[in-house]
Amino acid sequence: MKAVVIEGKGGPDVLQLHDVPVPAPGAGEVLIKVAAAGVNRPDVLQRQGNYPAPKGHSELPGLEVAGVVAALGEGVEGIAAGDAVLALVAGGGYAEYAVAPAVCCIRKPDVMLFTEAAAIPETFFTVWHNVFERGALKAGETFLVHGGTSGIGVTAIQLAKAFGARVITTVGSDEKCAAARALGADIAINYRTEDFSDVIKTETGKSGVDVILDMVGGDYIDKNIRALADDGRLVNIAYQKGSTATVDFMRVMLKRLTITGSTLRIRSNDVKGRIARALEEEVIPLVASGKIEIPVDSTYPLARAADAHARIESSAHIGKIVLTV
Repeated sequence: MKAVVIEGKGGPDVLQLHDVPVPAPGAGEVLIKVAAAGVNRPDVLQRQGNYPAPKGHSELPGLEVAGVVAALGEGVEGIAAGDAVLALVAGGGYAEYAVAPAVCCIRKPDVMLFTEAAAIPETFFTVWHNVFERGALKAGETFLVHGGTSGIGVTAIQLAKAFGARVITTVGSDEKCAAARALGADIAINYRTEDFSDVIKTETGKSGVDVILDMVGGDYIDKNIRALADDGRLVNIAYQKGSTATVDFMRVMLKRLTITGSTLRIRSNDVKGRIARALEEEVIPLVASGKIEIPVDSTYPLARAADAHARIESSAHIGKIVLTV
């Protein structure tokens, strides 16, 4: 099969298309003939040599796919060859075939394009677990997500709104502010021209926000803590500006804050399967009905994976970037 291989580590040009063996599904796994694969920031980190594949998993990049089940491993039930699915994988998505744990597969609604389906798993699993499970966001609360037009951002905005929260987001241009508001954000802040801390003070009457989803880190860590309301929750999922900061933890104590975070790739299949079933029940029907959109910024053929990485690193995208196979 054709697959994108990371030759060494470095810029997008280290992504090269090669012929490699088709993987075989093991017990509890399925082989998927890939129609489309999502592109995510962790793929960039892996290409740069900063996010290696977990031991025992494919070293090919790609954490989410959509396609048709081609073969079943031992003990798989509830999925048949020929079923159209979307799936979270621990690697190997940038290829014509990929192996996925059966529990991490979700049936693709007929109304959904494969390019849309491939843009779901990594971001929806991440947002559901971190915002609603770890962050415990509830209807009527105020939610802040940084990077509102990223793949995570467009998902978080829509899910938070769908479940009754007031949504604030930060983005890098007025155009992106408009896009975020179109997706449901109540307030969109251009961080290049405004300090989000000041805007939040004004918009919340100095009370702050209840939950923050952050992938920026760096100096945002202390700003986030200051922006939280009493009993607020800060959830970290990445550190684009670094993972260290100077923080006055007295503020954490006095405001009774919860600071947490998680990574998804190394979690067990049991955990991922539980998240998949929650999405299947609570979220996929909202997508199928059109209440939640899957904004696809751009698509590239598999052979142009380097161009897709250049696009995501430019931060010019609005929504997900997808490879077609």
